[in-house]
Amino acid sequence: MKSNFARVTLALAAVAVALVAIGNPFSAPALSAAPAAVPAPAVDNALAAKPGEETAVFAGGCFWGIQAVYQHVIGVKSAVSGYAGGTVPSPSYEQVSSGATGHAESVRVVFDPSKVSYGQLLRVFFAVAHDPTQLNRQGPDVGTQYRSEIFYTNASQQRIATAYIDQLTKAKTFSKPIVTRVSSFKTFNVAEDYHQNYATLHPYDPYIRFNDAPKVAALKDDLSQYYKAELSSWK
Repeated sequence: MKSNFARVTLALAAVAVALVAIGNPFSAPALSAAPAAVPAPAVDNALAAKPGEETAVFAGGCFWGIQAVYQHVIGVKSAVSGYAGGTVPSPSYEQVSSGATGHAESVRVVFDPSKVSYGQLLRVFFAVAHDPTQLNRQGPDVGTQYRSEIFYTNASQQRIATAYIDQLTKAKTFSKPIVTRVSSFKTFNVAEDYHQNYATLHPYDPYIRFNDAPKVAALKDDLSQYYKAELSSWK
């Protein structure tokens, strides 16, 4: 289990390291490649002719940051923090944090495929939402519950995600191997209320300022074509 106190402690330790190493504690966490270097997927769906809804599920470290990023993506109707990929029914945060349930902290994204494609959501995932080369961890958070994983909800998503990882691997977009799993979606358990919209509600939390706020800033600065200022729903 990792308490909020533990998160803050780790964040403060990371800030101290950053001060010594680079002199700026609130710069974006280093990824294996700059966001601008992550290309659009060569295989993707065209935007739908009519408005609709589709669901995507992503895991890439603490769900606070993933949720915050997707809440600012054009075409996203809602982004909800929760747990996916495990075997224990209706797990609690404490159970998932033990690493024993098989779940990953995840975000369920409901989007309008007439405004944003699944491939574009994947580009955001790989470019700014997390580092896909970190195995069973993300920044200060360590454990299988912080793994990088894409849970596809249909065959088209599986095809696009698999092709995109292959594209990025062949192009050597990242200096280290991509460790992101691509798995069939089964169930999603919504996380406790206090986890929802956490980054927006706690902007001065050291963990948020160092780990998550820079991700949203990178989306706005480096992938501005996908950015919107207003927040999507977190319910």
